[in-house]
Amino acid sequence: MNPALDSGYMMRPGLLQLQGLPPLSLYVHLPWCIKKCPYCDFNSHEWRGSDDARSVQDAYIDALFADLEASLPLVWGRTVHTIFFGGGTPSLFAPEAIDRLVSGLRARLRLSADCEITLEANPGTFEKDRFKAFRQAGITRLSIGVQSFNDTHLKALGRVHDRSQALAAVTEAAQVFDTFNLDLMYALPGQTLVQLTDDVDTALSFAPHHLSIYHLTIEPNTLFAKHPPVLPEDDDAFAMMDRITERTTAKGLGRYEVSAYAKPGHACAHNLNYWQFGDYLGIGAGAHSKLSFAHRIVRQVRYREPQLYMKQAMQGAPVTQSDEVSRADLPFEFMLNALRLKEGFALSDFMERTGLAMTSIQQGLKQAEEQGLIGRDWTRVWPTEKGFDFLSDLQALFLPDAERA
Repeated sequence: MNPALDSGYMMRPGLLQLQGLPPLSLYVHLPWCIKKCPYCDFNSHEWRGSDDARSVQDAYIDALFADLEASLPLVWGRTVHTIFFGGGTPSLFAPEAIDRLVSGLRARLRLSADCEITLEANPGTFEKDRFKAFRQAGITRLSIGVQSFNDTHLKALGRVHDRSQALAAVTEAAQVFDTFNLDLMYALPGQTLVQLTDDVDTALSFAPHHLSIYHLTIEPNTLFAKHPPVLPEDDDAFAMMDRITERTTAKGLGRYEVSAYAKPGHACAHNLNYWQFGDYLGIGAGAHSKLSFAHRIVRQVRYREPQLYMKQAMQGAPVTQSDEVSRADLPFEFMLNALRLKEGFALSDFMERTGLAMTSIQQGLKQAEEQGLIGRDWTRVWPTEKGFDFLSDLQALFLPDAERA
């Protein structure tokens, strides 16, 4: 058997001693988009219009089920608390395909009674009653990639929808779903504070339960990296961030993570599990997994190219890379996630989820506190406002010594 999917191999003695396993989530990657956006560095692939959509979707779902079945021994007996369909543009898949997929996952996994099931959707794939059909298929939470309500900025971002389509999509989502998220971006090419304010106010007019608001960054290996647009100055971006906080607070959405705002009880449970260093099994082209066992924590990556992934999954070998996280890397891996949360983390969770003693992070905590980047008491550690503003610097304090030097 492939060691990457061999539970016996994973359970052999090792250097860690975990007292228990964290909550488990499932991530499902649906890799196709209508068009690749110039800022996007996710594993997404343009849909070829000549393809038979239904047959491709069915073949891909077959591969997802084969992938999951090969991976089940790694998570046997564990309850899945959240499912997230990401992409790509998952809403390209027909509601009937999503229904088949959700039903198949329920048949193969033990889901919690209140399992949160999120689907990412783009306004460019919206048509009347489509979101209602996704709800009927078992989706409990919709996340809509609006990015902006300004046609000029949408064009600059390479989005396939316009303002009117975004408004129509959000209108239906608000009518159909008990909880939904809107994705926005700020510090866009040519964007002013007034324009950013209009985007945020427009989003808030729909009374969303959750907003994810990201600073546009230029990622390597993207079209924007080859042809960088002119972005607002840092001082202007900070002013935009202040405006976002002001407007969301006034509408009852609290900032619980660096880029996430939610009404009470509507934080994204799936992302919270990531940030709290929970476990997740990722299936689909290019999907990543982080899985804990009694004596080790393992990260895995699936084959990225969809056709190759489907071929490998049907042969029971979807994993192209499987690595054990070293003891030296665990503090940084934990902090990379936990310090994104406004409330930070419990010291007991660090020890339970890494299997390490507090001494492994004492030096980093001391430096962070001296620099005003964290606050702490006897039980918890949390980022200060300055820590949020300089999050990368804060996280870097927990890199292994060789990487910090």
